[in-house]
Amino acid sequence: MNVLVVEDERNLADAICHILQGGGYKAEAAYDGPSGLTAAKSGLYDAMVLDVMLPGMSGFEIAHELRRAGNSIPILMLTARTSTTDKVEGLDAGADDYMTKPFEAPELLARIRALTRRTGDVILDEITFGDLRLDLNTHDLSCEGRAVHLSGKEFEVMRMLMGSNARVVSKQDLLTRVWGMDGEASENSVEAYVSFLRKKLNHLHSKVQITTLRMLGYRLEKLDR
Repeated sequence: MNVLVVEDERNLADAICHILQGGGYKAEAAYDGPSGLTAAKSGLYDAMVLDVMLPGMSGFEIAHELRRAGNSIPILMLTARTSTTDKVEGLDAGADDYMTKPFEAPELLARIRALTRRTGDVILDEITFGDLRLDLNTHDLSCEGRAVHLSGKEFEVMRMLMGSNARVVSKQDLLTRVWGMDGEASENSVEAYVSFLRKKLNHLHSKVQITTLRMLGYRLEKLDR
């Protein structure tokens, strides 16, 4: 399970990631508001730890924007503020839980476990779009009884596209989130993996297609056929 940590104090952000990794989670950090919002919208994460005071955009604003856009990622709000008013503001903005600094590692892990046990709109083991189902544990992409296994990069690209809920995902976002700091990766890498995925969608006889929007990026569309 992947957890996004949005915290501008780098030492604390890295420490939180270390705690989460020790608890069996995969964890990555963003260090300012705008990059945290972009990462949260990517569809790559199953939960997020979100600080309130961030450069560029507050945690309250990030939570509100995610919920306004229909993004239901579980949010643990993290702050040094202890007043009831601040907690109410965070929960009203869309956070699912609220934890104050300083905290102990067992409490953080317990709260993340509680968040990821949520039911309802949050699906922790799979993502669906149209007639497609992506298993987040096995990396299998299935459609009406047929299934194919995705390679690591194919899985991450498809996860971003399905998690965006038909919104456009730019090549640069795919490159940054999937390939990271790989100096040999380029937009050609993105194009190649999109081509691989299109072939697998054809193999599955899916009514979902990956559409290219010139100068913008890619999005999934449901076909009537």
